[in-house]
Amino acid sequence: MFMVREILNCKPGKVGQLAQKFKDLGAVMEDMQLAPFRIYTDLSGEHFWTLVLEREYESLDDIPSIESRVMGDERARSVMAGYHELVERGRREIYRVEA
Repeated sequence: MFMVREILNCKPGKVGQLAQKFKDLGAVMEDMQLAPFRIYTDLSGEHFWTLVLEREYESLDDIPSIESRVMGDERARSVMAGYHELVERGRREIYRVEA
């Protein structure tokens, strides 16, 4: 089992809009019978306006296949349209779940 975190640093004041996009994407994912991301926003940290997405995957091979499946859905593409305009930078962290 692997846990993946996407850490996105938003443009000033845009984290709420991005969080809403990922909440809406979560509804699409649930319709596709996929577990949605857990969504976190910062209270403190290195950067203001940070959003963190967290999701578990059974294997590393599942990551690109699920991403492809979700973004192949027209509803998901519609929900996520323009999200690059809200983000300054981001990174991905992948952890093996040990316990």
